[in-house]
Amino acid sequence: GAAFAGGLSDGVSTSVAVFCHELPHELGDFAVLLSSGMSARQALVYAGLSSFLSYVGLVIGLLTSSFSGATLYIFALAGGLFLYIALVDMIPHMQSTALSDQQRHKSKLGYLLISQAAGLICGLAIMVSIATYEEDIRFDLE
Repeated sequence: GAAFAGGLSDGVSTSVAVFCHELPHELGDFAVLLSSGMSARQALVYAGLSSFLSYVGLVIGLLTSSFSGATLYIFALAGGLFLYIALVDMIPHMQSTALSDQQRHKSKLGYLLISQAAGLICGLAIMVSIATYEEDIRFDLE
């Protein structure tokens, strides 16, 4: 919500970044819930409840964006949270996956490392492209 207070291009680029982060995250959560013994229906309910809470964040963002200067603090907080998640959760998980694959399938380790690096580079390239060309992005909503 607060991203759109900075302008349409800020809102769209933030929405794309959040979507690229949340889609695999939600699919992973659903898979974890299924593997923990929940039925598909239960897993959908819990995943849906978790996703619904993002609307609470939307409302908070819209309410706080009307305060002068609040948008910068919200962006800083959101960016810090994304970095925290990446450094504390995603990178160690990628390392443990690589180590377990190395023990089981030495021939697939190179493929795994290349695909992980390609995913990180692709995400970085998308974000750099959005940051570089955000002023040139125009949407005709009429």
